[in-house]
Amino acid sequence: MASTVEIPKQHKACVYDSPGSASAKVQMVDTPEPGPGEVLVNLTHSGVCHSDYGIMMNSWKGLPYPTQPGQVGGHEGVGKVVKLGPGAEITGVKLSDRVGIKWISKACLSCLACVDGYEGVCFNQAISGYYTPGTFQQYVLGPANYVTPIPEAISSEDAAPMLCAGVTTYSALRRSNAKSGQWVVIAGAGGGLGHIACQISSRGMSHRVIGIDAAAKKDLVMQSGAEHFIDAMAHDDDSIKAEVLKLTGGLGAAAVIVCTASNRAYAQGMNFLRFGGTLVCVGMPEGDLKPIATAFPSMMCTKMLNISSVAVGNRREAAEVLDFAARGIVKTHYRVEKMENLTRVFEEMGEGKLQGRVVLELS
Repeated sequence: MASTVEIPKQHKACVYDSPGSASAKVQMVDTPEPGPGEVLVNLTHSGVCHSDYGIMMNSWKGLPYPTQPGQVGGHEGVGKVVKLGPGAEITGVKLSDRVGIKWISKACLSCLACVDGYEGVCFNQAISGYYTPGTFQQYVLGPANYVTPIPEAISSEDAAPMLCAGVTTYSALRRSNAKSGQWVVIAGAGGGLGHIACQISSRGMSHRVIGIDAAAKKDLVMQSGAEHFIDAMAHDDDSIKAEVLKLTGGLGAAAVIVCTASNRAYAQGMNFLRFGGTLVCVGMPEGDLKPIATAFPSMMCTKMLNISSVAVGNRREAAEVLDFAARGIVKTHYRVEKMENLTRVFEEMGEGKLQGRVVLELS
């Protein structure tokens, strides 16, 4: 369908010009034409995620291929549909609809994983910002049947982090099976995912939250709904376990959500659990692959412990977490930056200095 707005032949994009180092260059790229079943989205904002950093740095050893120079990163994009490809109209998406592009930018919706609700491991998926052009640019293609509708009551800046950080942590909390009134420990509670997890857990699901992070992030964690804060740097493995047990009446937590990319946090987390508790893997450590050091079968059997994980949520969870944000239950702590400042943002991320989230303004 013809567009009602003028679409440029080229547009600005942030590309990884030297994968393996923190470097993103703004350059002009060709604006694509939507194919059958696709829409062209004029993006106005994109969140910046630690996953983008891992892909840019080629530091995730579990990925099948190294990132190539020229890759456009990003997977939390929000903008308006400006052109429909052939057949896209049958999905109900219309010109000027505001939509989002997620980490899984395309899922087939027909493989066994998709049918069972595991869209995050779709056998035919495309990942935004990894071998598929991502959302650090002004125009991007998306499948008409898989872009995420954005509620009118939420701004594009607020919506962007919900498309990965929000939906992923919400899915993780659901998988934890923690009940209202039970204790949930969130490791990395002051980070981009963690502070959102604190809010969803405490305000959206009525959990009692203990946040763990560096001391500089205490205020953000407490403002996000945690009842207690533990300074991760002020404890060794034994004393931090003792502190969690003291705060939870000696039993431990019903769930531990590990939002930080730290092998040590995973090893500590198993020791925070009460009987029948669940540790949920969210943060993906960089470097060589390592097992969870304290996941001893004998302990897991005697306490009936569980380990679960989440890559990203599904379409239903994306809609639900956006509704949380639209109703004011979740409010991302973020700052807005220009595209030209992305390299500096990644440098801060690599140094562990970021609190909350960064959203790029793409105009």
